[in-house]
Amino acid sequence: MASGDQSKKRKQHYRPQNRPVKKKGSYPLKPGVQGFFISCDGGREYQASQEAINVIDSFFEELIQGTDSKVNPGLFDNPINKKVTFSYSEDEDDEEDESNYGEEEENKGDGDKAVVSEGGNDQVNEKEIASEGSCEVKKLAENETEKEEEDKGNQKNGGDEPPRKKTCTEEANPLAKVNENAEKSIDKLIEAELKELGDKSKRRFMKLDPGCNGLVFIQMKRRDGDPSPKDIAQHAMTSAAATKKHMSRFILRLLPIEVSCYPSEEEISRAIKPLVEQYFPIETENPRKFAVLYGARANTGLDRMKIINTIAKSIPAPHKVDLSNPEMSIVVEVVKTVCLIGVVEKYKELAKYNLRQLTSTN
Repeated sequence: MASGDQSKKRKQHYRPQNRPVKKKGSYPLKPGVQGFFISCDGGREYQASQEAINVIDSFFEELIQGTDSKVNPGLFDNPINKKVTFSYSEDEDDEEDESNYGEEEENKGDGDKAVVSEGGNDQVNEKEIASEGSCEVKKLAENETEKEEEDKGNQKNGGDEPPRKKTCTEEANPLAKVNENAEKSIDKLIEAELKELGDKSKRRFMKLDPGCNGLVFIQMKRRDGDPSPKDIAQHAMTSAAATKKHMSRFILRLLPIEVSCYPSEEEISRAIKPLVEQYFPIETENPRKFAVLYGARANTGLDRMKIINTIAKSIPAPHKVDLSNPEMSIVVEVVKTVCLIGVVEKYKELAKYNLRQLTSTN
């Protein structure tokens, strides 16, 4: 008995802080989520999930920009290409050269007399400087006034040291401050974006583990004003069919899921009510033809026809069942103990929402 107690104590002692080890990886699929049900090549679930997030996010951004972007169409009709003239342009230099040439001729006529200022040889004749440009005259005049003020200050102070001049760093201090503030603001924006990406609660699209090989589920945390998974999937399929552009390597079929619940008749009839009110209203002038598509993975305990009849009975009277040419298709996918329900349009015309088949050229 003593040896048994000692072995138990040793096992408890070597546990990491007496806590169970957390399972690493994505969260499991549970009822109450919406997103995209994706089938992929077996063994390539991780690569397919990364591709799916990128593809879905790109089409989501296209929908947002197409609906919310308000660009003035006449903004680029008349581009602003104004001719900019500087104070040191060639035209002004030519005018100054002509005026200086006339002044030189007048000076020659006066007997080549040079006018020298009272300051001595250190100072420069202003008329000669004018031939080199008005800007240089201003600069030299400012330098002369600064020298005169420094000489007067030295004479008053009795030959003390001249006042200290401002360094280049001090003069450029306001610009440096502006640049530092801009860099800080950019760094803060980058840090905030990285925090949002790192925080799983703020991600719009996130991978969930359905627990079956060849299947991926991408959860969409929908916010106010965001398009529905149906709109994103339909936009992706129509653009893929139109452009034939190869978008992914491992994704096969991409279906939108708007409702998820436990696979029982009562739960399904209760969960499908908002979809019926949205896509199959009672008071309508254009009744729609629909079909129910059923699929089950890792679940053999359900009766297929009972689930189909439960969904068909929940659709009101003006709408009819048409299995050959349906306008709307209600997709029902059962994965283990979760029932996923979504609504798609043009299911057969868009190759049953098979992305690889739509983009293949054969």
